[in-house]
Amino acid sequence: MSEATFSTRDLHLERGGRPVLREVDLDLVPGEVVAVVGPNGAGKSSLLGALAGDLRPSSGQVLLDGTDLGSWAADEVARKRAVLLQQVTLSFPFRVEEVVAMGRAPWAGLPQQLEDDDAVANAISATEVEHLVGRRFSQLSGGERARVALARILAQRTQTLLLDEPTAALDLRHQELVLRTARNHAHVTGGSVMVVLHDIGLAAAYADRVMVLEAGEVAAFGSPDAVLSSELLSRVYQYEVEVFPHPVSGQLVILPVRH
Repeated sequence: MSEATFSTRDLHLERGGRPVLREVDLDLVPGEVVAVVGPNGAGKSSLLGALAGDLRPSSGQVLLDGTDLGSWAADEVARKRAVLLQQVTLSFPFRVEEVVAMGRAPWAGLPQQLEDDDAVANAISATEVEHLVGRRFSQLSGGERARVALARILAQRTQTLLLDEPTAALDLRHQELVLRTARNHAHVTGGSVMVVLHDIGLAAAYADRVMVLEAGEVAAFGSPDAVLSSELLSRVYQYEVEVFPHPVSGQLVILPVRH
């Protein structure tokens, strides 16, 4: 495995005096998409927040390029990783192209600033929001906002992408677009991606490895075929789930059992 961009070591995290993560070990490596799944309250977004530097561990470590995340300056971290949160709100009526260009802020004053126009144009094209250019962010639908927010972090041009429920507000076509974009970032450009997903089927289809969280602990971590079993998912989600290969593609099909 390539050297990890982000790692956690024996990560423990408390929020409001309540433990939300326990003994979590994770490596994000170049060329790989890691999906994190689990029921509500399992600690998925908290894990992403710890990697992003927004939540401080109670104990254990978060490492960036092998060095404790807390020792990095904020602008250095912003040039290493881009974060897409579940909800993106803006207080001022910025236009779409201005929102995407915000992703270039960490490179201001550096030679990479010369790439600003190209980075913004490519990000707008990759997320298929060209037709929204000129409109104000506040006028967009939830799905349109989600795609513009993704364009912003793509324009940031960092090695690591941390995505929290990037498909939640999207229709089927754009869910596939977002996850293809994430996979291309890893497999084509050699970046690393962590994506929090509720849809286990999407995780099975697009992730190289899947981490299943259960009440803040790692229930399983490995390839989708090795991890996503009916027995494990039924236990973790406390609902009967069946997992089987698609008869044509062979990809995993994951369905709740409906009586």
